[in-house]
Amino acid sequence: MRYLLIVIFFLLVATFSYGYYVRDENLSTSEFCIGISVAGLFFLWMPLFIYHRWRNKDVKNYMLTKENIEKMRGESKDKKV
Repeated sequence: MRYLLIVIFFLLVATFSYGYYVRDENLSTSEFCIGISVAGLFFLWMPLFIYHRWRNKDVKNYMLTKENIEKMRGESKDKKV
């Protein structure tokens, strides 16, 4: 999954760069390349990246529940003593 994310990211950056490179010669092609790369970044790469990073995580550890707040208060009191 990591390598897939890297390949997709570099392809999107290359398409974006190509769009800026041909901007003076062919405006419609450059706008299409830039638009596709931005859309791919937000609708393809970002969800895959978020899934990859949160795949094995427990969301309850990152939520502010009473137990987690008490753990944070308990740890801070132990550090002061």
